[in-house]
Amino acid sequence: MFDVEKVRAQFPALAREQGGRSAVYFDGPAGSQTPRRVAEAVSRYMLECNANHGGVFATSRASDALLHEAHAAVADLLGADDPDTVIFGPNMTTLTFALSRSLSRTWKRGDEIIVTRLDHDANVTPWVLAARDAGAVVHHVGIKPDCTLNLTELQGRLSERTRLVALGCASNAVGTVNPFEEIVDWAHRVGALVFLDAVHYAPHRRIDVQKWNCDFLACSAYKFFGPHVGVLWGRRELLEKLPAYKVRPAPDQLPGRWMTGTQNHEGIAGVLEAVEYLADLGRQCQPHVNGRRAALAAAYSAIEKHEHGLASRFLDGLATLKPITLWGLGSAEQMRNRVATFSITHAHLGPDEVARRLDQEGIYAWHGNFYALSLSEALGREPDGMVRIGFLHYNTVAEVDRLLGALERMSS
Repeated sequence: MFDVEKVRAQFPALAREQGGRSAVYFDGPAGSQTPRRVAEAVSRYMLECNANHGGVFATSRASDALLHEAHAAVADLLGADDPDTVIFGPNMTTLTFALSRSLSRTWKRGDEIIVTRLDHDANVTPWVLAARDAGAVVHHVGIKPDCTLNLTELQGRLSERTRLVALGCASNAVGTVNPFEEIVDWAHRVGALVFLDAVHYAPHRRIDVQKWNCDFLACSAYKFFGPHVGVLWGRRELLEKLPAYKVRPAPDQLPGRWMTGTQNHEGIAGVLEAVEYLADLGRQCQPHVNGRRAALAAAYSAIEKHEHGLASRFLDGLATLKPITLWGLGSAEQMRNRVATFSITHAHLGPDEVARRLDQEGIYAWHGNFYALSLSEALGREPDGMVRIGFLHYNTVAEVDRLLGALERMSS
């Protein structure tokens, strides 16, 4: 395990005070805070090697070397063997729209696409629109009352006509972790491709695209302590074969054929530093670990244990607060099937009012549907949504207790 106070000292935002007390950041599901070293890496790039790609002069060469290392670092983060299959872009949504446009060129009328009602809309609407353009049929897999996927329905939808299954690794609204490895296997048996949205999974647990055997995966660095940069990974044979929408001078080799336009180089420098931050966290937990991948595995093992403790404390306290409803898996024994992200509602106060009262106590939390629109609709929570509480590895037991105290005052 790591020393959480040493971790917190690396995040300048956590020193913020409100009303004479430290601010509590439970807004991580919409974007984590960043270590100082990440901001310094962004600044250092801008000040020391700010140049475009492909020049023969010194700063361009330095910039390209840094970008090459960023591809290698994110490949390690994702468990990928080929750094050139790591694609950077503005955000996961934009990258997914680009891929969906390309994939739809391979679909025909009568083909079928599967999406779920548990997902962020960025892993739903791009596929729905692409299917519409191709004349393909879209199946929306439903959820059970505990906010887990209806796996029986999903299996029943798979057939030789299925071309793609788009699935989230973890719900950004209620924290559910899907059995995605099993679903990948089901999809491949009928010849379908699988796209995994790991945006919300990435700050909480280790990603391993080789082990998972998926075809595509996307995530976003602003969720795992980096800047606002999106990441797409795909199998080399697919990324090379699929039609890429790009300008004529752009290269046809990976990764350039998918990285259209001038990239956010300073942001990518920050992504590299975010991965190194996580690796160093792992080295602190296991000082004799060898290699960046092993260090990342050690970091995520420690992160998962720390967040499990926070979540267990929260769930135990929440069980005594009768006006509060938790949406999703609600016991510590079910933590293996969820990450430490929780959506709640109050019997008498709207989500916006709960979020305001938390803010008055210096506790930051989101309210709304969090772009998980299909889920919010399925739960009957539109238009008000829910209040979302998210724990990350820089949060503490004392902060969880402050939250429980604030919720208890709203419940009396």
